[in-house]
Formats: sequence, C-alpha cells, structure tokens
Amino acid sequence: MRVVGVILAGGRSSRMGGGDKCLLPLGGRPVLASVLARLKPQVSDLIINANGDASRFADFGLPVIADTVGGLAGPLAGVHAGLKWVKANAPGVGYIVTVASDTPFFPSDLVHRFLAELKEHPALLVATSEEGVHPVVGLWPVAMAPQLEESLAQGMRKVGAWTKQHGAREVFFASVRVGGRHVDPFFNINRPEELAEANALLQTASP
Repeated sequence: MRVVGVILAGGRSSRMGGGDKCLLPLGGRPVLASVLARLKPQVSDLIINANGDASRFADFGLPVIADTVGGLAGPLAGVHAGLKWVKANAPGVGYIVTVASDTPFFPSDLVHRFLAELKEHPALLVATSEEGVHPVVGLWPVAMAPQLEESLAQGMRKVGAWTKQHGAREVFFASVRVGGRHVDPFFNINRPEELAEANALLQTASP
C-alpha cells in the first residue's frame, strides 16, 4: 500500500526562540535531515508542510506545501494541507502518515506497524508511548479531508481533541535505545536543552 509521508514543520518554534528548529544542527546535519532519512524508506513519497518562504527547504528537494487555513492554525492545518495535496497529486493513495519535524528518533517501523494495525482495525490511527498519546504522529485516511476541513472552518485547532472525536485508534510504541539510553520514541526537540540532549545521545551512540 502506498503511503505519503508528511513532515509537519509549520510550527512557530517559540520555545526555541523562533525560526525553524528543524533546521538546527543535530549530529552534524539539520534535525529535518534525520527525520527525512528515517521516514523515507517507509513511504512512497515525501512532502514537507511549512509556511513562509519555501526556498529555505530547497536543499531537501521535496515539495513544500503551506497551510490552506490562515492564521498559523497549528499541526491540524498541516495534516489538512497534506491530505489535500495527496488528493490533488496522488489520487491512488488512500493514507498519509504524519510526523513532526522535531522528532528524530521515531521508530523505523512506524508505518509498518500502522499498516499492520490497519488490517485489523480500519480507522484513523495515532501513536502512543509510555509518555502518552502523540496525535501528531498518525495514519490519516485521505477520505477524512472534508471532515477535517469543516472542523478547521469551525475553529477546531487541537489535534488530540479532533482525533478523539473521530474514533482514532491508538498504536503503542515502546521506548527506543539511543546512545546507550532508552528514550521515548517520540522525543521531540522544543527547547535548546532538548536539542543539546539529542546531540549528546547521538555522540554516545555506537557507530
């Protein structure tokens, strides 16, 4: 089954001091490069959701799509943009998988696990771990685009609230080992100290 990967990079990065945190260095390359390298083998196509000047992502050679909902409506608007892109550009694809651009350690079998669950329980799927539910990481049916568009028009902005309302099924992922430590698979880089921690983990990892 073809699945399009959508990297959600449209956040304001306020806790990092602004700018694109996914372009900050991690292990000698941008955080986004690590995220793309991890997701690329798992999907048929990749796109980046980001607002503003798309040229800042030119080095990655991927389509960059902006939110179609104004006002920086958050990751839910990014999911919607991804669904609309697929409907227009990949009509044979029924699902997208979304991953935040600041989660460099998500599982290398993320999509495989989602698709295995989909066979048993056809539904919107979201990731969960010992840290809780991560609704930004999910497998979304393209057919849900009209429902999501209607909700956004009505002012819905919370990803977790929307997925819960629409019967999302949770798929559990255990911790991953990075640099001799077990960390949450959806460890995300929001603050400078978390970027420093991620770099420290990679420096102690085995080659």
